[in-house]
Amino acid sequence: MQDYSTFFIGGRWVEPQGSDLLAVTSPFTGEVIARVPAASAADVDDAVAAARRAFDLGDWPRRTVDERAEVLGRLSELLGKRADEIAGLVTSEMGCPITLSRSMQAAGPKVLLDSFLELAPNYPWRSEREAVTGRALVLREPVGVVAAVVPWNAPLLISVMKLAPALLAGCTVVLKPAPETPLDAYLLAELLAEAGLPEGVVNVVPADREVSEHLVTHPGVDKVAFTGSTAAGRRIASLCGHDLKRVTLELGGKSAAVLLDDADVAAAAESLRIGSFRNSGQVCSLKTRVVVPRSRQEEFLDAFGAVVASMPVGDPMDPATQIGPMVSERQRARVEGYIAAGRDQGARLVTGGGRPAGLHDGFFVEPTIFADVATEMTISQEEIFGPVVSVLAYDDEDQAVAIANDSTYGLNGSVFTADPGRGVAVASRLRTGTVEVNGSPVGFHAPIGGFKSSGIGREAGPEGFDAYVELKSVGLPRDLILSS
Repeated sequence: MQDYSTFFIGGRWVEPQGSDLLAVTSPFTGEVIARVPAASAADVDDAVAAARRAFDLGDWPRRTVDERAEVLGRLSELLGKRADEIAGLVTSEMGCPITLSRSMQAAGPKVLLDSFLELAPNYPWRSEREAVTGRALVLREPVGVVAAVVPWNAPLLISVMKLAPALLAGCTVVLKPAPETPLDAYLLAELLAEAGLPEGVVNVVPADREVSEHLVTHPGVDKVAFTGSTAAGRRIASLCGHDLKRVTLELGGKSAAVLLDDADVAAAAESLRIGSFRNSGQVCSLKTRVVVPRSRQEEFLDAFGAVVASMPVGDPMDPATQIGPMVSERQRARVEGYIAAGRDQGARLVTGGGRPAGLHDGFFVEPTIFADVATEMTISQEEIFGPVVSVLAYDDEDQAVAIANDSTYGLNGSVFTADPGRGVAVASRLRTGTVEVNGSPVGFHAPIGGFKSSGIGREAGPEGFDAYVELKSVGLPRDLILSS
């Protein structure tokens, strides 16, 4: 049992003003492994006030980008030194298999931070523009106080995805971790303090939904950066819209992997081991619909079924485990409800569909494949967020594209083909923010984000800074010589 009794506010560990607690439950054992205080509205007020003071009166927004980067460079070093601890911590709180945690949950945040540090010097913080109509200095200035609301599935990675560009831009932040996974946020606060971040520049307050809404609507917050479900994103968008508050939303997905008729079926199936089942299916960008030529559907199902059969399900701390538990009992029930809907609506269960034998304590679901799925079925349209994949058949390329685009979401996708040029052409027809040709990742120097109900705005790449700046144009006399 690991209990915390304070919040990180204003560069200090401070006592909460309320007495409510959040219990952190092990997805593997179902037992409570930690408790942290649940922020009250008054605690959120304190955190926002600290961030407001640091922005309005502190020197962080007025430091140079290089000076801010120096602090975050020290944070990168600390993330590297504590990588093993981070991996174990995230695995214990949300059940990510430890081998994946070491790369995605621990190494990923450092690699992402280093990417922003590499991109920052070349971002156009200041630029001159001249035309016959005038001369301007265009400035990109920090947007202000940011409320960063992050989910439980990749908590530290997504925290860094918001903090790194916000802090490099000169913003201050109130970080609100998910109630299921607050422990990594406490560790991050410790590392930020050790790196020398000034008081109040980042504040950490775990909170439930009601208090989270208080943060989102707080008049001292200039910008909300949210990653989570589309339902929650719609609510946040409506709240921010009322106040004309800046907001970016990285939301759900129902992404399609399209196998063209010349695809290497075995290679595609192997790529989807990670592409469809990473983090036990609890990743918004996973390819949870696989669109295959009707003539090759059974060939694909044989290959994909063999891949799934080779993925051990079990203790997330075991390096051999590839499928761990769902984050919570509620999430398992949600996934099982979708599996039942697939059966009831006539999809063919190829493998899985139940709870794995011998794993009675944790929140496990067998990796599951459905075939003969129609586009109107619930399992084809709604995000499940578990290890459940639907296979849909097509007759020609136009139909394949139509099936892939038949979704309210548009976050990610893949095209598998023996002809990468053809793959790029098909990718251009998919209404989604990211498309991987033959499973090739886009990397952290490219923007990621969604079309349609998958969100508003982009993260990562130089475009990741755009969410945390306001543009200002200053008219200049033509004979003025600016200092560098």
